[in-house]
Amino acid sequence: MIEVPWWKSWRGNDIPPDQVKVKPLRILFSSLATHGHTYPLLPLASAALAQGHEVVYATGETFHPPLVELGLDVVAAGFDLREAFGIASATLGIEPGRDLPPEDFLALAGKAFGSVLPKSFVDDLGPIIDRLRPDLVIYEAGNPGAGLAARAAGRPALSHGFGRVPANAFVDHMRPGLEEIAAGLGITLADGLFGLGDPFLDICPPTFQDPDFLATPNRIPLRPVPFAEPGELPAWVREHDRPLVYLTLGTAFGTIDVLRKAIDGLAPLEVRVFVSVGPPMDVSELGDVPDNVTVRSWVPQADLLPFTDLVVHHGGSGTTLGSLSAGVPQLILPQGADQFSNAEAVVGLGAGEQLLGDDANGDVIATRAKHLLGDETAHKASRALAAEIAAMPSPEDVARQLPEFVR
Repeated sequence: MIEVPWWKSWRGNDIPPDQVKVKPLRILFSSLATHGHTYPLLPLASAALAQGHEVVYATGETFHPPLVELGLDVVAAGFDLREAFGIASATLGIEPGRDLPPEDFLALAGKAFGSVLPKSFVDDLGPIIDRLRPDLVIYEAGNPGAGLAARAAGRPALSHGFGRVPANAFVDHMRPGLEEIAAGLGITLADGLFGLGDPFLDICPPTFQDPDFLATPNRIPLRPVPFAEPGELPAWVREHDRPLVYLTLGTAFGTIDVLRKAIDGLAPLEVRVFVSVGPPMDVSELGDVPDNVTVRSWVPQADLLPFTDLVVHHGGSGTTLGSLSAGVPQLILPQGADQFSNAEAVVGLGAGEQLLGDDANGDVIATRAKHLLGDETAHKASRALAAEIAAMPSPEDVARQLPEFVR
């Protein structure tokens, strides 16, 4: 076996690839401390670890336990979202928790994601990068502060997507804060997503991604692999004696009112309903539910999706891509953030439907769910997207390419 220096791969050499032993890299991963921003990175982090690289993961301490279970080294970095939005609200003079018109909410989110969170990661990761001296930094796209910290330290970096790229209006609200932080580091932002210009690991299948983004230079396809902490599924899930509808409103935007309306609509159908309440809510708030409805505070979603016949959900990127990967039609009840964009894309591809506002009531949910369960067109479109995703490079494939990005 021939060892190749860490800054080279076998490409461009006359050495057969099966005779090359690439020196392990030290890779620093970083994401915001939320399920939707952290979990998409874990398949690649795990694949890199399995291939012998040293992997350190920087995020909020609340997300350290599942990372440690995967064998990753962890360091604490950055504010969590609640803290960041509290600071942004105080800075803008907005009362926390108050309903805001769209433009005001964009300003608040732009302040949190474009200024407060990036600054916290720049401050925390600077000393960490100086100490660890990673060969490569991989940061999720919602955490450009980690990319700025890598650039300031002269470390090569990759941006890792967590779904469709954000809308221009949102990025425009982030840009002033990012430019101010970058200027303080002596960095000039370029055009493009967040202005860092790093190669982008895109987990969206091309037909689901924003068409304008597909022409982005250095876009690297990476298969989205659903991740969930291990857990047990009831035996009836695998027995599948009736169609199974999975209902979730995710980990950030769910409300008991919307969840209750969905249960009321789905329960009268000839189906089993499996409900994941998620962290924002308490199972007890739902009260009694019909016999064909099972409610859990948390569900191992990645394990459940292959057994489902319909997913009724909020439109978060993780659940949307997970459902596409499983080839399951979707009924989407978007609540905020990127969920509206995801819902529109799913509908546009014929893989599901969406309900907005007052239409998201029990009667309409029942009608649309019943239709989607028997709609072969939606099932066919969903299976086609699943096949497209399955053909994308796996995390193991991409992990083998990582030494090529180290200079």
